[in-house]
Amino acid sequence: MLLIILLVLISFNLWQQYRWEKWCEQVNPIFYQLIRENQGKITPIDLAIRGNFSGTVAKRYLESKATEFGASVLKSEEDEQSYYFMTASILGDILDSSEPVKELPPQPVTKTALSLLAPPATESEAVETESEAVELVEDTETESESLPPSTEQQVSKPLEKQLMFGSLIQSELAKRLNVYSSTVYKRRNDPDFPEWSRNRDPDGIAWSYSKKTREFFPLDE
Repeated sequence: MLLIILLVLISFNLWQQYRWEKWCEQVNPIFYQLIRENQGKITPIDLAIRGNFSGTVAKRYLESKATEFGASVLKSEEDEQSYYFMTASILGDILDSSEPVKELPPQPVTKTALSLLAPPATESEAVETESEAVELVEDTETESESLPPSTEQQVSKPLEKQLMFGSLIQSELAKRLNVYSSTVYKRRNDPDFPEWSRNRDPDGIAWSYSKKTREFFPLDE
């Protein structure tokens, strides 16, 4: 009798696991789309709203993906978890914001281009990967901080849309201030960073950097 109960429980667990894997296959396209749209940052609320399912299920899904891809999991000041997935395409966007250098010698990309198909990495490795990517951007940046004129003519997103979650990540703020991402990285801990960012912000808004969440928040006047 106990053997039969055990077999039933095992069969039920296998069936539950099968259903979960099939469900995850349907959610994966939404997950990858959010990664591209949000520069690798995803919250359970983002996924739940886009996929039209509960936040608990969304958190379980993101926890499994974070384990699979070695994502960084950080809590905001509102105690909301954010998941950071660094992919090759996101690092490519950061590198694209740099001014091209003529006859740049080839550099290995195996350490900085982290594909979603790569084996899982630890949280510390994910942070190290992001730091290496920023260093590579610094190597390709010239003395000028401003972007080329053609980039300045691009239409920026309204602030209320950019601040949908109350903060901006480094690449988003760089685009808003019309500077390179590495420039924001080098200045974010300077005492005069709020005044510097205010002078470059199209709406005259001062920004501050949170070391805890690694995000940028607007300062109230």
